Amino acid sequence: MKNTNAGILWLKSHTTPFILSIPLLILAVLVQAYGDTLLVRIVTVLFINLVMVLSLQVFMGNSGILNFAHIGFMGIGAYTSVLFSMTPQAKAATLPDLYPFLRPIHLPFLPSLLIGAIAAALVAALVGYALMRLSDAAAVITLFALLVIIHTILVHWSIVTNGPRTLFGVDNYTSLGISTFFGILVIFIAYLFKETPVGLKLRASRDDRYAAASIGVNIVQVRWAGFVLSAFLAGFGGGLWAHFITSFSPYAFYLTETFSVLSMLVIGGTGSVSGAVLGTVVVTLLREGLRAVENSVNIAGVFPNNLVGFTEVVLSLLLILILVFRPSGLLGSQEIRLANTIPLASGKFSASELSRESSPKEGEHV
Repeated sequence: MKNTNAGILWLKSHTTPFILSIPLLILAVLVQAYGDTLLVRIVTVLFINLVMVLSLQVFMGNSGILNFAHIGFMGIGAYTSVLFSMTPQAKAATLPDLYPFLRPIHLPFLPSLLIGAIAAALVAALVGYALMRLSDAAAVITLFALLVIIHTILVHWSIVTNGPRTLFGVDNYTSLGISTFFGILVIFIAYLFKETPVGLKLRASRDDRYAAASIGVNIVQVRWAGFVLSAFLAGFGGGLWAHFITSFSPYAFYLTETFSVLSMLVIGGTGSVSGAVLGTVVVTLLREGLRAVENSVNIAGVFPNNLVGFTEVVLSLLLILILVFRPSGLLGSQEIRLANTIPLASGKFSASELSRESSPKEGEHV
């Protein structure tokens, strides 16, 4: 009976991933059933963005360290996965100088995604442990330098990436259903990681690393664990994106995409999974709406010259306003959850009375 009550209590106290997933699942089903091609494409991009933003939140939101290298891991996952999923004929046409041992390899979609994610995680594991000893500005600068290094390798390793030119011949495997499944799966992964002992220790190191170290938290180790998991999910998201867009170059994994993913997380709130999901939905839909307005204005010839960069300018202004008036984002560290009364053997108690909020309110420590 106690185990049953504990299980019910845990579910009632951790309703966040279910609350976040159900509306998104309903949206995907409705769009798949009644939406046109453009709407299906927009919602598919939404779920891919969700994987990328949540994977960034796993490390940045829990550690408090701005991770510029995140999009670099997305690029590693994208290129690695397509090398294993492309047909030998496509490789011969696109990458004529590819290493001989890679030419005949042709794996199914899912194993290719996993290999891409593992490749990104391995790179993060190898370079990340030393970097996790750094904090504040030093950590941010070194992670930005890591992004530059990854980008430079992708641009100049032409045997594998086709250099600065566009890589084509990738099969379109990422459908709305696939992106929805993995987007919702990553919601649960990000939330469950936050509630694990490693996630709690990581947030403790974010709020006060000296106090956390004084009670036995191995700060470098918990940061490294979060960094590797974040890179794994980013590599997985890169594979999903690559098999959706089907042709891309290394420039897709640099500053523009970095700003896009960061803006989604910052606008929603870095400290919570709910904020990451909300920011992704808001920014993705807003960006698509602004692009439609920009295209309509240009087609109508409202101005003598084409309206260029309108979408980026508006999103930048929105990011500035959020940082000025609500630095913690729309939700900050608050998770969306139910606070129902749970009947237990000993009586009725509120879930919030029996279990503290795992996410601190603004100004509080873990």
